[in-house]
Amino acid sequence: MDAAALVIQHPSGKIERLYWPVSASEVMRTNPGYYVSLIIPLGVPEGQNQDQKTVLFTRVKLLRPNDTLTLGHAYRLVTTQGIG
Repeated sequence: MDAAALVIQHPSGKIERLYWPVSASEVMRTNPGYYVSLIIPLGVPEGQNQDQKTVLFTRVKLLRPNDTLTLGHAYRLVTTQGIG
């Protein structure tokens, strides 16, 4: 991932790259009905080749509206049905 950008994954599959920090409330305002979650990779599962590009295990942390999306991280838009 580009450390000079932040990535937002939309439910449609669209990937949006921003090159400046942005507040979660601004992202939610431009995407009504969605929350922003931080994608946290948990590493490569045991027995998987380190060179493979797919990370199979991730954790998602829901952001508060006053949180800031920072460069070098990946985020995903989720609906209330995607939370829980």
